[in-house]
Amino acid sequence: MTKTTKNTTRPTPLFDTLASLNTLTLPTDYQTEQHQSDFEKVIDFLKQYNGSEGTFRAYRREMERLLQWTWLIAEKSVFTLERQDIEQYILFCQKPMSAWIGTKIVPRFITNKQEQRVPNPKWRMFVATTSKSDVKYGIKAEKKHYRLSDKSLREIFTVVSSFYTYLVNEDSIKVNPISLIRQKSKYFKRNQISKQVMKLSEKQWRHCLTVAEKLAEDKPKQHERTLFILNILYLLYLRISELVAKPKWEPLMSHFFQDSQEFWWFITTGKGNKERLISVSDTMLAALRRYRLHLGLPALPLRNETFPLIPKIRGEGAVNSERDIRKIIQFCFDQAVSELRKKNLTDEADSLEYATVHWLRHTGISDDINKRGRPIAHVRDDAGHTSILTTDRYNDVELKERYLSGKLKQT
Repeated sequence: MTKTTKNTTRPTPLFDTLASLNTLTLPTDYQTEQHQSDFEKVIDFLKQYNGSEGTFRAYRREMERLLQWTWLIAEKSVFTLERQDIEQYILFCQKPMSAWIGTKIVPRFITNKQEQRVPNPKWRMFVATTSKSDVKYGIKAEKKHYRLSDKSLREIFTVVSSFYTYLVNEDSIKVNPISLIRQKSKYFKRNQISKQVMKLSEKQWRHCLTVAEKLAEDKPKQHERTLFILNILYLLYLRISELVAKPKWEPLMSHFFQDSQEFWWFITTGKGNKERLISVSDTMLAALRRYRLHLGLPALPLRNETFPLIPKIRGEGAVNSERDIRKIIQFCFDQAVSELRKKNLTDEADSLEYATVHWLRHTGISDDINKRGRPIAHVRDDAGHTSILTTDRYNDVELKERYLSGKLKQT
């Protein structure tokens, strides 16, 4: 750990993987009883989130930030923070010192030559990012461009408040300091405009699908899988995390199944480690048949089949990296951008350069509601939304009518 003065301290990571929590030890710079007590209590808190890797990572990030700020900036214990301290911490997260900001996401820990997990010296607590299109044009992220989004700010409130509620319930403290902040709204933008759903246009989606089909015809060994992944993300509204193998869940071909009424379903485990059933369309079933026949499998899966849903092309087993899925879809997006530019559809091409894999989920949900007229309650259940209000955000009917009526206004 590099430590000179309080204002130039650059922290090193404290928490590695979920599996490592039982064996973690404090860095040598933190050897006081106060540090050890804080550290152990945070580990106990994080262990509660062993059901979801994504939730654990989010809570680990926020608790790491809180601990580092508490020890290195406030020079206190997390047990003694008061309302004013939490407010100062939030202000710090909005504008951290330069030494705490990085310009790219890197692993917290790395494995050295002795096969030991050690802190990564390139890791930083906060990261300034840039858009995908900026990266393509050689525009690099700079520390001065760091911004804390409203979503990230809300996560700070959620996680830190959850931690202090945990301490209250454990009789470690008497009052949750965040509950004493009476005007939390002052930290957030007031916005009456519904957040725009980021999705592909009809032309963009059709070009992506056409590109994937041509890739599959030209190089089937590599790109039949690309076409299948594109279809399953769009037609089943899957999140990228629901496609990759994880320690507690591996998507299998047999997760497509037919019930006693001969209806086809797909079962997945999504956010919050919740299982859900998704109705399978005839188009999705045709895409499944095509991919399985390419793999040399029977056209449709059996209930006891253990073949992975998204197998590796090289090596054995299932794809277990979200980054691999992103690369596959990004290649497809890039090819579609080129095709759009060839047709002088510049605006469509420029917009597609900003697209992420998650836009396919948004596009599938939106198209089912607005183009196919599926009941919103059915889409809600297939998408795994906890509230129909979330699904209703994808309904463009009122916006379209408002725009068309406004378009007729004259002077």
